[in-house]
Amino acid sequence: MESIVRKYQQRFRKVKDEMSQWEELHSRLISQFSNASSIIQRLQVIQNSNNFGGLKCVDGIQDAVLAKQMDSLQNIFISMNKTMEELHSVVRSLEKIVRDSKQLVKVGSAQPTAKQLRQRVGVKPTLADCLDGLRLLQEMHQSEYGLKLSIVSALPGIALKPRYVYIRLVSKPFFGDE
Repeated sequence: MESIVRKYQQRFRKVKDEMSQWEELHSRLISQFSNASSIIQRLQVIQNSNNFGGLKCVDGIQDAVLAKQMDSLQNIFISMNKTMEELHSVVRSLEKIVRDSKQLVKVGSAQPTAKQLRQRVGVKPTLADCLDGLRLLQEMHQSEYGLKLSIVSALPGIALKPRYVYIRLVSKPFFGDE
């Protein structure tokens, strides 16, 4: 039984590392999303030539500024996709930890009984509590990943609505589909 507890402690250390990685990626994604949102908000302003004041006399300035903003937005979307891939790898790692933890209880010469799974030693959680906690953490991160993915996936569609972007720029590869 003690060997199983030690193995669970190893798994919880791994979960702690994955949670730290998740937090770093989450912060990065928020920053990327904020940057993309700022550019999307500027696109409408850029399309109004009255906002260029004295620069209107510079030939092609409006198109150049819009193109530069679209390039920046494309780079941000590519970075967001990479961040989402890294978040997905954390979710997959958590799934593996949960799967391995369940397997750990099912196999071995010292396979614990249902009573042993619920047995509490001092203030430490039971093995059943550990399994439930790991499963809950994995489900929460899977759900959060799904939400993040749906938002990140919708963002290019919002940015590429015709009222924001000139038609000739829409034909340019966007979102890493070169």
